[in-house]
Amino acid sequence: MATEVLMPKLGLTMTEGTIEEWKFKEGEEENMMRFRERLLALGKELPEVRSMEVGINIRPSERSYDAVLVSEFASMEDLASYQQNPRHLEISAFCKSIRTASAAVDYEV
Repeated sequence: MATEVLMPKLGLTMTEGTIEEWKFKEGEEENMMRFRERLLALGKELPEVRSMEVGINIRPSERSYDAVLVSEFASMEDLASYQQNPRHLEISAFCKSIRTASAAVDYEV
């Protein structure tokens, strides 16, 4: 049985989005903040990204993730272009070196 799930909508014109979450290795707090800064800077540089927010968890628990990305795109093509951008791939590789787990959802509104 299918269940309808309402995803966050950052703006009235939003059509595509992605949510990503990460758990980071112990002792990587400084690198987590570097990762966040690099990701936010990239979001401002790439025209495909309509908006981007990166939040750090303020109530850590065993079941929670350490950080979350919520971003908005005009189309699935723009999202794919962002995901294959060499600068994004470089930041992603850095993230992989400091994280223990990740989860992602790409969605249409």
